[in-house]
Amino acid sequence: MTIERTIIATKEAPGAVGPYSQGIAADGFVFTAGQVPINPASSKVEATTIEDQTRQVLTNVDAVLRAAGSSLDRVVKMTVFMTDLGDFQAMNGVYAEFFPSNPPARSAVQVVALPLGVQIEMEAVALTG
Repeated sequence: MTIERTIIATKEAPGAVGPYSQGIAADGFVFTAGQVPINPASSKVEATTIEDQTRQVLTNVDAVLRAAGSSLDRVVKMTVFMTDLGDFQAMNGVYAEFFPSNPPARSAVQVVALPLGVQIEMEAVALTG
């Protein structure tokens, strides 16, 4: 059995910097790559606070989802990687702005380090259509 996959790519989110896709749509779902707080317009990490980094990450996730014909309100699972879970409350405040009702399932884990020295990275699984 072969499942068709569609590669998702958009200039509204940071481009892939390695052998991976921004997202993949398959079998009614879209899976995003981990998004870090790179501003796609400048290709740089400009945000310094956890709040601003969270906002940029979720904006990037949203851009990939929209390119796949989905959206944040169709997300069923988010995974959050943070370098300091002491920032969890601050991240959660911004996260709630993007998911004001019926938020998706979510995992949040602390990691030793993230690419480019950022504080946060997120990936999403959403329904397409």
